Amino acid sequence: MTTAAVQPALALEGPPDPELVRIRDLVYREAGIFHPENKLRLLSDRCGRRMKELKTPTLREYFKCLTANAVRGELVALLNEITIGETCFFRNQPQLDALRQIVIPKLLQAKSHLPLRRLRIWSAGCSTGEEPYTLSMLMLEEAHGRLRDWTVEILATDLNERSLEHAKNALYGTYSTRNLNPHYRQKYFTQIAEQLQVQAPVHNSISFSRLNLSDDGRMAFMKGLDVIFCCNVLIYFDLTSKRRVIQHFYNNLLPHGYLFMGHSESLYGVSDDFRLIHLPGATGYIKGERSPAGK
Repeated sequence: MTTAAVQPALALEGPPDPELVRIRDLVYREAGIFHPENKLRLLSDRCGRRMKELKTPTLREYFKCLTANAVRGELVALLNEITIGETCFFRNQPQLDALRQIVIPKLLQAKSHLPLRRLRIWSAGCSTGEEPYTLSMLMLEEAHGRLRDWTVEILATDLNERSLEHAKNALYGTYSTRNLNPHYRQKYFTQIAEQLQVQAPVHNSISFSRLNLSDDGRMAFMKGLDVIFCCNVLIYFDLTSKRRVIQHFYNNLLPHGYLFMGHSESLYGVSDDFRLIHLPGATGYIKGERSPAGK
């Protein structure tokens, strides 16, 4: 392996390095994540970290690493660097309140005639796991009430392997747990030194797996869903990629299904297939011809 000095992150003054653009385009083709020219510095920095790790001296050589079969995992490693997310438990309380107080009763009513009493919720882009664990705790709170005799399955997926490992370990510090009230903290967590460990009952309904939202084949199999949460994930996608993902969401939701996105996100100009609904303190989208919930 060469011992030549590794190039630092690019200054990005003037036209962008063609090799960086090639890497940008590769990331876009593989993951749907697009870096416009004003975001290339971020991509350059992430490439620089991996180049230092591999002792790869130039972007040209690094591009060869990304595309070589012998270093097949390097693209995954770069995507791990690019897709580091920030989240916490109970991040959007009004949205969660609407889920519990309005959406869940509507779903149970829509499925009351079915022999299989099951709800399936997908946390798409679950990052380090705070969102699916929050959803699991909410469903456990309903287990002796509305959801008595119902099975709840929570699918939690992300592109970032390191984030998924963190989620599976389920050990969180003060920043992630800052919104926990005493009830949830005492009922569903165990204190370990300065961190909180999610207790086993919260794990039981969740399955974690790596999923690329741009993988049409894998996305086509995410069927039979009642609710999809995809919050602050598609902000990294361009319009074409967003439309592909949203079409999959539409196809994968059951006729009564709901889609929730980040509070600053919208499907305006992306898709007309969903109907915007206004819930107390939050918005969501619904599939189907029923009257919108919350009205």
